[in-house]
Amino acid sequence: MLTNYIRTAMHKATYELLEDGIFYGEIPECQGVWANAATLEACREDLQDPLEEWIVLGLRLGHTLPILDDEVT
Repeated sequence: MLTNYIRTAMHKATYELLEDGIFYGEIPECQGVWANAATLEACREDLQDPLEEWIVLGLRLGHTLPILDDEVT
């Protein structure tokens, strides 16, 4: 279930190439989850760590995680 949630969240990520040539990625439904890197692939990889930390912290604090594509958490 957690793996599916992470996979779904990563599919919702948006990426942007900034003026300085750095890629910026975020998951809009997961407030505060973002990353940046020199390549798009590195940005995708780097984005998963803050997502996982955000999920763990949210669960520890008793927050309700957002529903992503009918995923129930």
